[in-house]
Parts: sequence; structure tokens; C-alpha cells
Amino acid sequence: MGSIVAIVGRPNVGKSTLFNRLVKSRQAIVEETAGVTRDRHYGISDWNGKSFHLIDTGGYVVGSDDEFESEIRKQAGLAIEEADVILFVVDAFEGMHVLDEEVAGILRQSKREVYVVANKVDNHDRIALAQEFYALGLGEIYPVSAINGSGTGDLLDEVIKHISEDVNTEEDGVPRFTVVGRPNVGKSSIINAFLGQDRNIVTAVAGTTRDAVHTRFNAFNMDFILVDTAGIRKKSKVFENIEFYSVMRSIRAIEESDVVLLLVDATQGFEAQDINIMRLIVKNRKGLVIVVNKWDLIEKDSNTHLAFERQIRDKMAPFVDVPIVFTSVIQKQRIFKALELAHEVYENRSRQIATSVLNDTLLPIIQAFPPPSASRGNYIKIKYITQLKTSTPQFVFFCNYPNDVKDSYSRFLENKIRELFNFSGVPIQLYFRLK
Repeated sequence: MGSIVAIVGRPNVGKSTLFNRLVKSRQAIVEETAGVTRDRHYGISDWNGKSFHLIDTGGYVVGSDDEFESEIRKQAGLAIEEADVILFVVDAFEGMHVLDEEVAGILRQSKREVYVVANKVDNHDRIALAQEFYALGLGEIYPVSAINGSGTGDLLDEVIKHISEDVNTEEDGVPRFTVVGRPNVGKSSIINAFLGQDRNIVTAVAGTTRDAVHTRFNAFNMDFILVDTAGIRKKSKVFENIEFYSVMRSIRAIEESDVVLLLVDATQGFEAQDINIMRLIVKNRKGLVIVVNKWDLIEKDSNTHLAFERQIRDKMAPFVDVPIVFTSVIQKQRIFKALELAHEVYENRSRQIATSVLNDTLLPIIQAFPPPSASRGNYIKIKYITQLKTSTPQFVFFCNYPNDVKDSYSRFLENKIRELFNFSGVPIQLYFRLK
């Protein structure tokens, strides 16, 4: 699943309503964090078995009315650069607006698939109103009502024709490590440090998505592919909304990976945008190593890195079982420790625990610390545990009242699994099923 569909258009045409309608089938929206209102503009949608990322660029337009025009232009430009398919939303009830023509002009010059979505077509009479948008010169018009969902099925039937399937490369089974992070945290420098050492490059090929370069190499008794997304297509003018830009770039990079090295700037701390990227990684069930770079610039005493680490883990909760390494690219400190940790996390991600071992170790713990009784006073009995044969660690607990197991107890079980078997850096899923 590597395709990005971006929703663009002027304010108040119903972009967010359409976004919510299209992701409703899979509530896979990044959770809200206090103070970060833009988190809810990234989601995953699927239609007829094909999944794609959906980005509502409207959430990234900030500023007063007189700034809207230039913001919308930037937003359309960004969508053209980063998305595979663009949904251009217009308001059939209000009719053509000068800003619609402005955006259409930009989109006409792009090589992307563009769909003109005439929103607010809530009754038959409004279908006729939507026809005026043919004048934009962008082809077929798709009348929809984002509020009640009419017309969205026909639109999605067309959109998924341009959604790429997962690409299996010949290099299946070779770990893929990707460095992601906010702009200017040192991604290019650390990648150059990785690549600048003696290594046996097998191939350096342009990536399957148009953004990444994969370098396969053997070093330090490891054979892996480094997915380099850092320095590609540097902007002549970085005037865009950097947060939006780095989220789109990160989505692609994360999907290319088995393990993601999230680079954090020690001088700036673990910020909201780092948390967003971390959540994308966890949502996509990828392995994670946190690399705190520029550590040479921090004044330190004996407890500095412990305090810094605690601060990061507090912000990451509840997923705190993640390796954190402090590096300095300039001083070549612990650069290769980061790669070693990535390799360990890769091993953890594919770890399978025998069913007999799971039951012998966990059932006595569950007996000693049973789940709280269910709401109707019934005792929950967990009888059997097994790990699914999936590409990421997933465990099933068979019990008599699966719907009554509380989140807090599920977390207790997850922590026990992490204590007993090494799943550091790896998101794990627990399911409760009726025995």
C-alpha cells in the first residue's frame, strides 16, 4: 500500500467531510495530540480490497482570508509533487469560484490523475449545477454528497484504478532500514555516514516509489537495504508547509521499511511532529529505533541522557519498549550502534514463540493475576494462547468473555510478553477470541 490520494480545494467546500466519509471504513486516523490540530488529516481508506493513504490538505491551510489564495496554491503544488491521485473538491451549490479556476490551472499542468469532485449534490436538481465545472478543463465531473455519501462509490471505483498494488521486490527477506525525521535533523549526514564506510554495495537502484533510493550493502556482518529518502529532490525554495511535506514524505518512507530509524534533533527535543511520525510507524506496524542526533551539542552531566530518555518515553507512552541511541554524526559517535539496534529490532519483529512456551509461561502468571471480573460479575478465564503466523507479532488469547477484557489488562499482558520475550522496538497486537 504505497499510494497517496490528496484532497485539495478552496476552504469550505467540504474537503474534511469528504475525508471523514472516505476513511470511515477504516478508522485509521492518527490519534489527536493536545495542541496538534492537524493530526486528523491523515487516514487510510480502502475500497474493494485496495488500500491507500488519504491526506486532507485543507487542514494545512492556515492564515487569514487574504493569505488563503497563496496557501491554496502551495497546497495544490505540494499535492502534485507528493500524491499519486488528486481529488479536487468544488462546491456545486455555490458554483464556480475564482479560486477554483486558480487551482484548476495548476492541476492542468500536472501529470497526476485529477478527479473533479462536485460536492453538496444532495438532490437531483443540483446534478445540473455541477455541470458548469466541465469548464475547468479537467475532464469528468463526479457529483457527490460528502454528508450522506451518495456518489462516493462511483468516485472510488475510478480512483482505485490508479492505486498501485504492493510491489514485491526480488530482495524479499533482506531487512530494509529507513531513516526518517523532521527536516534538518541530520538525515542526509547520517545516511552519508552509513554509506561512506567500506561496504560491499550490491545494487543502488531508484526505488519503486518515485522518492526513495535503495542501497543494498553488506557491512558489520549485516546484509541490509538502506532506503534513502533524505536528500531526494531538494526544494529550490522551501516555502511549503514543512510539517505537511514531511508527513507525506514519511508515509512513503515508512511503508518501504521493516525498521525505521526515527532521527530526533537533541537540541530541539522530542516534538509534536516527531510524535506524529512515531505514531505513523506504530500504526504501520514497523520496527522502531529512536536516534537522538547532534548529541555533541548538548551540555551534559552524568544524568543528562537518562533524563532525555525518560522525557521521550513519557511522550511515547504507552509504547515505550523502544531502543534509544544518542549519536553525533560529526564526531562519528555510536553511528553503527544505531544500525546494530535496527538489526536487533528486525530480528525481534520476526520472532515466533512456540505455543507450548507461551502457555507454560503466561498461564501461571494469568492464574496468579487474573483479569478483573466482567461487568455482569462473570469471571473471565483465559484458557489458551497462541501466536499467529503473521509478518508482525500478533497473539490470540482464547477466553470465555473476550469482549469484557479491559484495555488495562491487555496492556498488562503485553508488558509481560515484552518482559519474557524480547520484542523491543516492535509494535505487538493482542486479540481476545471466544474459545
